[in-house]
Amino acid sequence: MKTNEITGQILNAAFKVHTALGPGLLESAYQVCLVHELRKVGLYVEVEKPCPLVYDEIKLDCGYRIDILVENEVIVELKTVEAFRDVHLAQVLTYLRLSGKHVGLLLNFYVKSLKDGIKRVSL
Repeated sequence: MKTNEITGQILNAAFKVHTALGPGLLESAYQVCLVHELRKVGLYVEVEKPCPLVYDEIKLDCGYRIDILVENEVIVELKTVEAFRDVHLAQVLTYLRLSGKHVGLLLNFYVKSLKDGIKRVSL
């Protein structure tokens, strides 16, 4: 499956969850529901996947965790914030670098319309 197909399915599932639940819930609630929707369509999903930092051949488990990794290819970082900040983008870019992945989706479920809460990030 190509990256664009995967991200398309992720976004379809995210719209479905947001439409059903609306804004205002905790990030963890959206995470469980989004993972459920992704698995329903047959995607391989890992949740809270550890993302170690490797420096000079030293592997450091610093507690970094990818919210959702889909098909071992696309990182999904969920937020429930009023607006994206630079630190949110930096977080996704860091996860992409540390994991060796190339595409991430930053999704903010706090917005009235989910289309205003989507940022695709790539290296």
